[in-house]
Amino acid sequence: MAPVAILGAGVAGLCVATELVDRGVEVSLHDPAGGPGAHGCSWWAGGMLAPFCEYENAEEPVLINGQMALAWWADKTTVTRKGTLVVAQPRDRRDIARFAARTEGCEPLDANAIASLEPDLGTRFPAGLYFASEAHLNPRQALDDLTAALRKRGVSIQTDAPSKSAQIIDCRGLAASDTLPDLRGVRGEMAIIRSSDVTFSRPVRLLHARIPLYVVPRGDGVFMLGATMIESAARGAVTVRSALELLSAAYALNPAFGEAEILEFGTDLRPAFPDNLPRVIALDGVVHVNGLYRHGYLMAPALARQVAEMLAPTKEASHETCH
Repeated sequence: MAPVAILGAGVAGLCVATELVDRGVEVSLHDPAGGPGAHGCSWWAGGMLAPFCEYENAEEPVLINGQMALAWWADKTTVTRKGTLVVAQPRDRRDIARFAARTEGCEPLDANAIASLEPDLGTRFPAGLYFASEAHLNPRQALDDLTAALRKRGVSIQTDAPSKSAQIIDCRGLAASDTLPDLRGVRGEMAIIRSSDVTFSRPVRLLHARIPLYVVPRGDGVFMLGATMIESAARGAVTVRSALELLSAAYALNPAFGEAEILEFGTDLRPAFPDNLPRVIALDGVVHVNGLYRHGYLMAPALARQVAEMLAPTKEASHETCH
């Protein structure tokens, strides 16, 4: 088959490149920015491999393919398998029952059980849910690990345009709206902080009336706080409102976060289709992989395998698709 040129070196492009190289396909990877970094939404992801929690407001493909993603990532980078803890403040404890009814695979917890899992939460939260089979990773490390593994196999990230004779796979995210007009941007804002006074072993989600808020441990006292979901394609710095909400969520989980250092604020624009499900689209000779929304690390491996089956099918090829 013809060589394959992948446009975009975010999580989608790197996953597609990895799957194709695994099948012996000649691949080149092209990104004008030169590789992963703060310019891409993959850089600012939470890194939660939480298909059961995400099922609360997502469709079944996210649940099914997200479970497959855990094993895929564990083979490529460091994955911490300690589950996800969901809590709510006493006034919002009814939201715990609602969340449990809309998800799968959770164990109900009382205040003492919560404190046993995460001692630094104490017994301030009367009820919670534990999703034991979920996991998390550090997105920046994962991107670096994929990039390094591809480089060892002769695939480096090029800043120039691909050969006109190559089969193009477009993984540019929102930049591909020039040819995929139904893509929209969903703005996400997040913060990274450091605290020597708080230790979490797993992501903790705090149910909130308006936006999903979570705290993800990154090691060495570093935590990622995220994330807003605003229907907007506006770029720019984090707003005061969002900063207050993110920091207030951390403070609500543990007041000791009030003394934490703020290391970074960041924003991204997640590419999404109207139904918030990703797609692999063949259009005018180009294969588009896009619409990952807030499920990039959950869905990118499944989309990458779908593309690989299109271009280099195996005898054991599955006919399931992501959409």
